[in-house]
Amino acid sequence: MPELDFKGKQHIYAHHLTVPYRPLVPDAELSLNPTAPDDNLIIHGDNLDALKALLPRYAGRVKCIYIDPPYNTGNEGWVYNDKVNSPLMREWLQENGSVDGEDLERHDKWLCMMWPRLHLLKELLADDGVIFVSIDDNEQHHLRMLMDEIFGESSFLAELVWKSRQNIDNRNVTGVSIDHEYVLCYGTSLRGDERKAGQYSNPDNDPRGDWASGNMVGLATKESRPNLHFDLIDPETGINYGCPPRGWRYDQEGMARLISEGRILWPETPEGRPRVKVFLKDLKNRFTGFSSIVGDGVFTRNGTREIEEIFSSRVFDFPKSHELIQQLILQGCPDDGIVMDSFAGSGTTAHAVLALNKEDGRDRKFILVECEDYADTITAERVRRVINGVPDLKDKSLREGLGGSFTYCTLGSPIELEGMLAGDALPPYSALAAYLLHTASGISAGAADLERQNEDGLFYSDERTDYYLLYEPNVDWLCSNQGMLNLERSKRISEASRGEGKRAIVFGPGKYIGQRDLTGMGITFCQLPYEMHKSGQ
Repeated sequence: MPELDFKGKQHIYAHHLTVPYRPLVPDAELSLNPTAPDDNLIIHGDNLDALKALLPRYAGRVKCIYIDPPYNTGNEGWVYNDKVNSPLMREWLQENGSVDGEDLERHDKWLCMMWPRLHLLKELLADDGVIFVSIDDNEQHHLRMLMDEIFGESSFLAELVWKSRQNIDNRNVTGVSIDHEYVLCYGTSLRGDERKAGQYSNPDNDPRGDWASGNMVGLATKESRPNLHFDLIDPETGINYGCPPRGWRYDQEGMARLISEGRILWPETPEGRPRVKVFLKDLKNRFTGFSSIVGDGVFTRNGTREIEEIFSSRVFDFPKSHELIQQLILQGCPDDGIVMDSFAGSGTTAHAVLALNKEDGRDRKFILVECEDYADTITAERVRRVINGVPDLKDKSLREGLGGSFTYCTLGSPIELEGMLAGDALPPYSALAAYLLHTASGISAGAADLERQNEDGLFYSDERTDYYLLYEPNVDWLCSNQGMLNLERSKRISEASRGEGKRAIVFGPGKYIGQRDLTGMGITFCQLPYEMHKSGQ
């Protein structure tokens, strides 16, 4: 498969692996009715750091991802400033990190920005998940190759086209009005559009119920499928309807069965084309194909109008309409599941999730990430308003409020050896437990599963292993005997784990018993913070 090469790729190729983990720090004052650790999330921080922070709890759990990254038109004024561990990369970015239309390397910088973020999004995406990426002609061709390389060419589902402009643009110097944008889609499959039951009726009171008229014309040439090419004759009237150029969908045996079942609709003249009755009760799938043309009648101005109505002013430029995102979410997450947007902007994705939940009664969750300072005043504020309701709006659902809640988070200090040794960057218990579980085993568990369950620090169990963490975010405690793995505690852990046929992995600041003895007890000890990355496999 061809691969896309760009300046800086060799330096950022594995950058997503070197980004340190940071704990999520909830902000109760900026949250709205938070109900649980696994509630909806709005995260203020660099999306690269935030995506890495989400891995311990959400890797492989996100059902649908929608992102609307910078289109790199040259007019957005975005800055590429990832802290890549490469002197050459740092020198390049120090010279000119801002990106504008005069920057001849803006495409390289855009690709360097997208590469690690797409890799982390792939880790967060469920095996049966779907990712949608909005883009326009400036980077569409580059993004397609990038997505093919990261997600796999076989995972490509569609390049959806959205008519974003309602009126012709007469200002374009090329004479072409660019009226559309794209949404690249990768994953396993989309749900499809729901069949409209209104298309089915029973005008002849057929005892088999409602039916619709279906096409019987085939797609094969006579040379490739001669058994589908034959004259079709009404046995009652003797009218010969001939054979279409591409034959029929059914061979003679299948057609005879349809005739005997009274399912053929015969035209009155031989010039007509016979059709077949398709009964609603016989449909195995409630869904039809999803058109690659999306957002019919939904334009950029719809999103702008939504923002103006919610805030009584235009606080954000060119937001997507929640109706467009709602269509995509319905395809990627038709039932309960997690929906993520790591370029959250004005919070449209959360609005779409809440509106869809209100409409179909599902319980989808959203995770938004926004790096700009307006994460609270625009992103989260929009979500607060659509949850609580906005008085005087024409839209009844928005006037009454969509309901819901979210936890607003920032990013804590990196979980790193130096910080823990200095005692000035000690993460909360649950954050460190999630991080250790993920690095030791690759397991991603919800925050509710990672609380301390007993005095010996058991925080997670699976079929083979019990995981223990002896820890408090307190230097005095970590230096005391309370944090040590001693003989008495080792015996309790061994008896509990071996009694269920399991082994035990214990993370802690120190131990008063040798590893040889611990091995005999079925215990593996990992000293904090030196062995945080030790595999438990």
